[in-house]
Amino acid sequence: MTKQAMPPPVSDNGASVAPPPPPAWRHYLWIIPFVMFFVLFFILPATQSKGQVTITYSQLLSDVSAHKVKTVTIETSGTATGTLSDGNSYTTAIPPQAGQTFLDQLQKSGVQITAQASGTSFGTEVLSWLILLLPFIFIGYLWWRLSKGAAGGLQGALGVGRSKAKVFDEERPKTTFADVAGYEGAKFEIREVVDFLQHPERYARAGAMAPRGILMVGPPGTGKTLLARAVAGEADVPFFSVTGSSFVEMFVGVGAARVRDLFEEARKRAPAIVFVDEIDAIGQRRAGTGAVVSNDEREQTLNQLLAEMDGFDPATGIVVLAATNRPEVLDPALLRPGRFDRQVTIPLPTLFERLAILGVHCRGKQLDHSVNLEVVARGTPGFSGADLANLANEAAIVAVRADREVLDAADFAEARDRIILGRRETSNVLLPEEKNAVAVHEAGHALVAAYSEKADPIAKLTILPAGPTLGATEQLPLVERHLFGEDYLYDTLAVFLGGRASELVVFGQGSTGAANDLAKATDLASKMVREFGLSAVIGPVGYPSGGSVFLDGGGGALSSRPFAEQTQAAVDAEVSRFLSEAEQRAVEVLKKHRDVLDQLVELLLANETVEGSEVYALAGRPEPVGGEGMTMAPEHAVPIEGDSVANGSEKAVEEAHPLPDVLPG
Repeated sequence: MTKQAMPPPVSDNGASVAPPPPPAWRHYLWIIPFVMFFVLFFILPATQSKGQVTITYSQLLSDVSAHKVKTVTIETSGTATGTLSDGNSYTTAIPPQAGQTFLDQLQKSGVQITAQASGTSFGTEVLSWLILLLPFIFIGYLWWRLSKGAAGGLQGALGVGRSKAKVFDEERPKTTFADVAGYEGAKFEIREVVDFLQHPERYARAGAMAPRGILMVGPPGTGKTLLARAVAGEADVPFFSVTGSSFVEMFVGVGAARVRDLFEEARKRAPAIVFVDEIDAIGQRRAGTGAVVSNDEREQTLNQLLAEMDGFDPATGIVVLAATNRPEVLDPALLRPGRFDRQVTIPLPTLFERLAILGVHCRGKQLDHSVNLEVVARGTPGFSGADLANLANEAAIVAVRADREVLDAADFAEARDRIILGRRETSNVLLPEEKNAVAVHEAGHALVAAYSEKADPIAKLTILPAGPTLGATEQLPLVERHLFGEDYLYDTLAVFLGGRASELVVFGQGSTGAANDLAKATDLASKMVREFGLSAVIGPVGYPSGGSVFLDGGGGALSSRPFAEQTQAAVDAEVSRFLSEAEQRAVEVLKKHRDVLDQLVELLLANETVEGSEVYALAGRPEPVGGEGMTMAPEHAVPIEGDSVANGSEKAVEEAHPLPDVLPG
């Protein structure tokens, strides 16, 4: 329904202010016609028949003989009504056999006789009129709408071309930057938008213009939408929220019409914020000349968005915020200055930011003195803000299952294992031989990591089945760095293959439990050879595999190899050499410390879960503390090494720049 709004009022300082919202009582006006209808349907006939009584035919004959009947009206249906001498009305049924004798008796007694044909009831007449008038009412309404907004055509009449933006006029967002934990750098950049919306005259005096658009990019769940709402809450302005997919439907031209309508509504309520979530749905790169596949409707919508952002006056006080997980697919025209002037990266939170986020999500929860949120934050590398919120909620659910209201450290540990590994499979009982094989496998991972100088420290290993995994070895980083050293990568390959090496040392053969380890090790070795230039045979060249930056390699790889067949053969040979050397190194470590391996296997079979400190005590190695000596360490750890007979999978750690997906979890 197209709304014909009056020009917005002007405040004392000359700035346009939002028009007052329509009164809420207008929605209750529809009650009045219904009440009037029922009044007419029930009360009006009742008033017309006030004092009416029903008598029998015999009683009527007696009253006629006693001269108590004044008038009678006989209908063709056999019903008779009239008035008595005392003024009351009556009704009765006259049998067909009465005939002329009854009429003669009425005349003899001086009763006034009237005859009339049978008629329909009051409700039947109303229903008949409604049925007759409904087509005229509907056609008249459509005619009125079409004549009122001919430019919209039938689409405007049916509301197809209208924007689906949610306008928070009466209830503006109350979220502020205080509700967004961490991300001080991102909040500093976006805070200028708030200052511009609150004090535009300061920028006008300096000849500066605030950015027209800010594009927030980052992995899913990092709080991009929350930041946008915080900007609107801080500035106390209307907030238009719309998703990119809501612009395009099956009707041609609907997307462009909705973009025009969205910015038109924003201009009426300026200053305002327009937030487009998942803008990659309409902002993808347009097809080039000669393209076989193109989407004209989506491209028309994108063209209209480009024109709107390039056309409005910066002084009107409209700021466009957008969020996406796939900045690499956006059209270059959308990212140029004058449209989206700034790109703000919202990465996965660091250790201190995770601690602050956990503090926000633990508000209102009763925590036991054993809960150290700093320990919980250190144990969740690669978790986004949404993951941390889910962790706090899962911990509360675990406490409820135990009929407790206070959350302890074990609740957070169980919740983290459930998120990363999956639900504990109590029904998945392993055979004694399988349980022993899983213990040997996990002990191999742990000892190779314990005896490797650059590998991430062991936090815990378990042989309790969870989800698709039969066992798991957990490693946590001591510090969060941004570079992966070559020595760290070689140690990581050895840790990946430590489980298979342990099976070769103890049983003399491998098993299907190493399938997931081999896949991750092969992926890492391929990156080392193809992308990182760590092979002396291939040399310092890089052939990136492509894919999304923030969606864990969600994009497709390169459609064609940018190198020759001989290069591919050399790459395959180097990958195989890297893996063979890593396996041989792990085998040598485990053979050298075979007695420690047997002790750790026995401890695992007895306790099913062993802490990292116990592993280092058995290995005779000091437990790593701090981050000294780690000149190059990963920004995110390999939190879980899981293994299963059926190619088990674990939670993939979402890696940030500059080396994404180096160590898939």
